[in-house]
Amino acid sequence: MSKFSFVIPCYRSEKTISIVIDEIKSEMKKRANDTYEIILVNDHSPDGVWNVIEKLAEENDNIVGVNLARNFGQHCALMAGYGQCTGDYVVSLDDDGQAPLDSLCDLIAKIEEGYDVVYAYYHEIKQNIFRRFGSRMAGMMGNMMLNPPKDWKGSSFFIARKFVVDEMINYKNSYPYLPGLVFRTTKNIAWIETLHRSRLEGTSGYSFWKLLHLWMNGFTAFSIKPLQFSTFLGVFFAVVGFIYAAVIAVQRIMGVISVAGWSSIIALMLIIGGCILMMLGLIGEYLGRIYICINNSPQYVVKEITGSRRT
Repeated sequence: MSKFSFVIPCYRSEKTISIVIDEIKSEMKKRANDTYEIILVNDHSPDGVWNVIEKLAEENDNIVGVNLARNFGQHCALMAGYGQCTGDYVVSLDDDGQAPLDSLCDLIAKIEEGYDVVYAYYHEIKQNIFRRFGSRMAGMMGNMMLNPPKDWKGSSFFIARKFVVDEMINYKNSYPYLPGLVFRTTKNIAWIETLHRSRLEGTSGYSFWKLLHLWMNGFTAFSIKPLQFSTFLGVFFAVVGFIYAAVIAVQRIMGVISVAGWSSIIALMLIIGGCILMMLGLIGEYLGRIYICINNSPQYVVKEITGSRRT
């Protein structure tokens, strides 16, 4: 007999979270010998989702509600939920009903083969063009920066063993990025292909800036490759500059050119100056995040907990 912990960050899901809970109950009935708990984390949602969570926690002994003091973002909300887990396995999913819970048994069967983490992989993502682009960029960034297992494919719907989650919550800094925390804990990872469903209601809460912030979390907290790339770029431009200067000098001596081209000089200055400013900004981003972490900025702040572990 095993115990499963379901962790769901909630934001603008007042009308959908109850449907997701009912689906979890329906799927877990197929595993009569197992027990489960559901951790619902309200990420300071502007709608009435916390009232719904309180009602669900009153009606169900195995539901715990965590109310955050302000909006910290999806990954921080998940980390807050992980801190409440007591199960042998932890299942993470979204609150919008897009996670195909009819594939839950497939995820469980796969992890019982001996894997530490199993992701659901969507062959076709039912999102708008902007969100599909964001998901692909996040995947590309993860493959380049985080050194995941070969051909890794993931999503926000996954199951992990408790020891993986326990190691993840040891990370106390302000900018958690879940794939990075998973990859630094284990490479014993698998995935299953499943269908992605359309949202039950509303649109994604991720804006361009939130996606950009998430990507920055990934490669500034778990990789120095951007800094290594800036070093390579600096060497490249230095070599190109020396070669270009040598070519100009030879042409000048041979009388091929008589007056230097101002347009080419300005173009080079703009290109090189832009690269320098971009790299300085990147270094500043690293330093700023280090400063915030040194000042112990909280990863999340729990305002209250409702349910069987009311404090």
